[in-house]
Amino acid sequence: MRSAAGGRIHAQSQRADWQKMAEKGKTRYGAWIIVGVILVGLAGFGTGGLSGNLRPVGTVGEKEITVAAYQRALNEQVRALSAQFGQPISLQQAQAFGIDQAALAQIILTRALDNEATQLGISAGDERVFDRLQRIPSFQGAGGFNRETYRLALQQSGQTPSEFETGLREEIARTLLQGAVVSGIPAVDAYADALVQYIGERRDITWAVVNADALTSPVPGATEADQQAYYDANPEAFTLPETRDITYAWLTPTMIQDQMEVDDSSIEALYQARINEFVQPERRLVERLVYLDQARAEEAIGRINAGEATFEDLVIERGLSLADIDLGDVSEEDLRGAGEAVFAAGPGDVVGPYNSPLGPALFRMNAILQAQETSLEEATPILREELAAESARGFINDSANGIIDLLAGGASMEDLAERTDMELGTINWTADIFEGIAAYDAFRREAAQVQEGAFAELHDLADGGVFALRLDGITPPTLQPLDEVRDAVREAWQAQARQEAVIATAEEIAADIRALTDFTTLDLIPQTDADLTRRSFVEGTPPDFNDQIFEMAIGEVRVIDAADRALIVRLDDVRPPDPADEGTIAQREALADTAAQGIAQDIFDAYATALQERTELTINETTLNAVNAQFR
Repeated sequence: MRSAAGGRIHAQSQRADWQKMAEKGKTRYGAWIIVGVILVGLAGFGTGGLSGNLRPVGTVGEKEITVAAYQRALNEQVRALSAQFGQPISLQQAQAFGIDQAALAQIILTRALDNEATQLGISAGDERVFDRLQRIPSFQGAGGFNRETYRLALQQSGQTPSEFETGLREEIARTLLQGAVVSGIPAVDAYADALVQYIGERRDITWAVVNADALTSPVPGATEADQQAYYDANPEAFTLPETRDITYAWLTPTMIQDQMEVDDSSIEALYQARINEFVQPERRLVERLVYLDQARAEEAIGRINAGEATFEDLVIERGLSLADIDLGDVSEEDLRGAGEAVFAAGPGDVVGPYNSPLGPALFRMNAILQAQETSLEEATPILREELAAESARGFINDSANGIIDLLAGGASMEDLAERTDMELGTINWTADIFEGIAAYDAFRREAAQVQEGAFAELHDLADGGVFALRLDGITPPTLQPLDEVRDAVREAWQAQARQEAVIATAEEIAADIRALTDFTTLDLIPQTDADLTRRSFVEGTPPDFNDQIFEMAIGEVRVIDAADRALIVRLDDVRPPDPADEGTIAQREALADTAAQGIAQDIFDAYATALQERTELTINETTLNAVNAQFR
């Protein structure tokens, strides 16, 4: 229980803090709002500005939901959503995802737990609070916990020590309550064992392929009746997809790149700026093995020189791989003190030890890369093209506002083509078309959602180009007449009939296979796979192959349809997972932990739901709306 001394912690400093905050409140809070400081700013704003004029957001039992607490919860939710999208998200945008409701639900749950802890008499003493306080990094100075740092940090966030310590005390009590709810979760050994048995069970199979070459007679051609029956049974195969008739205007850098003027001085300046790309000195492919001290490095090179170990042996002894020590291609300058020796070595030679930024090291030179130089004259066509493309992108970017103004004035696609450098085009677009402008993801996205009569907008392309489009009409999915697709129907029927004949032949062969039958006696080429698990992949098999073999019993023979051929599979053995295998042990522990955590979460969720249902809740909608409005 909280002692009387707890109420006197920092009592004198509180009054001084409040006086200073009252004097500085308006200007400080106003500045924070302007610059949009997310956490600290809003915390201070809530405790000294908005919350000073408004009632609490609500109450849960006997616990208030303060404006500052709701603001902090809202900030966390908006910040998390912004991180997910990779760009700042406004509250208005966040509300479309229900973020404000999620923040409110979060703080309601927290205060419900705080209220329950108080009702049950769960609290934390001053010693426990101070111990937690001392371990918060933000309050640390050169010698550990610093009271002045603590006071200033709280002052900057708009909180008093009393308020912060009360929140800390409630957090500790809340954690104790949550721990009590989910403690005593029973062991889930049986569950983990069952899952490991299911996932890790191993099977051995023998299988062979039967294809059309095994057929003893040709498959007859399809009659008109066969074709009609197949056509009627498979209409989706002969139905044209929805087609969107689109007129568009677009402009890409490649369209105008040849028109861009590039002066020689710009080319020479770019060449000089990238001189390291065009003039490369002689280089070496090098590996470097670093040691802790000079003595160990000298001992290692001595073993190599004496023929007692190879460079690869030394790498393995260090618990490394060649990929770990590969420096790639380096210049003599890159190697510093080892450069001269490495460049004098032949391929495969090991030299050293020489000092490196990481310590004494041995160097193995693997290959020589000769010096390369591309003259300005040779590089000019490439650089001219790059500069022209850059100029074209700049031209398009500068032209964008003018195009947008034309669209705003009601210009059509035809008008854009006539009055700007944009080119006009039409396309009967479906999701299967990837040519021309349809190769751009941006166009495909807009083409799929544009509506007839919609206001045309200018959109960006990935290469710096722009486009606008208009939907002229939509042709719904259309079943093509049989006479127009008769050849395709005939080929499809023939393929199906051939596969049915292959399956029937495989079934006949499979009937002669027994547990110990040698596949070769039946003119089959067998393949054996052992230790297959449900996660295994066997090349050349259909997607449901594993599912089927794990349905089989030992000695069972099954024919599996593999689209254009058949597989005859015999299950030879079934073995449980090896309980001593490290992978099995780790998998079992992971499954047990996951199950225990899931059960604990379910228990806590049920407890939290029941707790909130029996705890009185009031929400001040006026305050809530005012906080949301101020947040914008």
